[in-house]
Amino acid sequence: MKKCVIIMNPESGKGKNKDKIKNLYDILRKYDYDGQIRYTKRKGDAHDIIKDMENDIDLVISAGGDGTLNEVVSGNLERTKKIPLANLPLGTTNDVGNMYGLTGDIIQKLEQLLKGTMKKIDVIKINEVPFVYVACIGDFIDMAYKTPRDLKKRYGKVAYIMYGLKQLRKKIHKYNIRYTIDGVTRDGEYSFIFITNSSRIAGMDDIFYDVKLNDNKFEVALAKANNKADMLKLLVLINTIDLKDIPEITYYQTDNLKVEFLNNPKSSWCIDGEELPITTDIFEFRVDKSTTMLMPRKNINKLFESEN
Repeated sequence: MKKCVIIMNPESGKGKNKDKIKNLYDILRKYDYDGQIRYTKRKGDAHDIIKDMENDIDLVISAGGDGTLNEVVSGNLERTKKIPLANLPLGTTNDVGNMYGLTGDIIQKLEQLLKGTMKKIDVIKINEVPFVYVACIGDFIDMAYKTPRDLKKRYGKVAYIMYGLKQLRKKIHKYNIRYTIDGVTRDGEYSFIFITNSSRIAGMDDIFYDVKLNDNKFEVALAKANNKADMLKLLVLINTIDLKDIPEITYYQTDNLKVEFLNNPKSSWCIDGEELPITTDIFEFRVDKSTTMLMPRKNINKLFESEN
């Protein structure tokens, strides 16, 4: 039998899957996997578990939120021998899992994965720090990692709204940046910067209509908002029309980006829902293509370019 390790964050999903976890072993055996579950105990555990894992493992499944998946991917990229990965979403928002097309309870999602197919995916790096689907900076972005865990466990997605409402009195900051894409350098003042490899962000589907996970490119959106009214207007437009048609947003699709902050940023980057503290004014983005992911078949044609 093949060997599979599930790296599980027991804090994800408000604990609603506890009574079904024992059934995961039966599902794995059904698909010819000898499985084991390793639980995380602290932030960074998933990264360390896979980084130090033995070389005879055939599949590692990240069972948790988008932050857990980020740790698994990051730890795997530090290995000499990479292990094929899969994402079993158990978190609050599950942007990546929803984009992949995973639905139902934990058992149904695992079956969808194990019936799937292996695909090489693009992983983006910001100053060599990997992220799977989004790196962003701007006001209110910090609610992804500052919303208290007990609120998320108790209220789910509503917890982010509760935390966000407390921040509404804050003034919107702007960032003076110099950025270089495809050899062309420009200056600008923006309120929000999004670097993504996903069609879904913060629970909003189809923000980008042409995202491919194997095209060696990522999406760049630079947004201007002078006040909270502008920000709310942008949110409405993003859910109404193609983001590329919004005048307040500058959009690119590229495989290279360099961003230099000309003033001191007032906040940190948020990558895959977790904080990346700023220690420099210059950030470079590139694509890494060494990650293999077991994908459910539902959205394969939508998310991947033909390999022929």
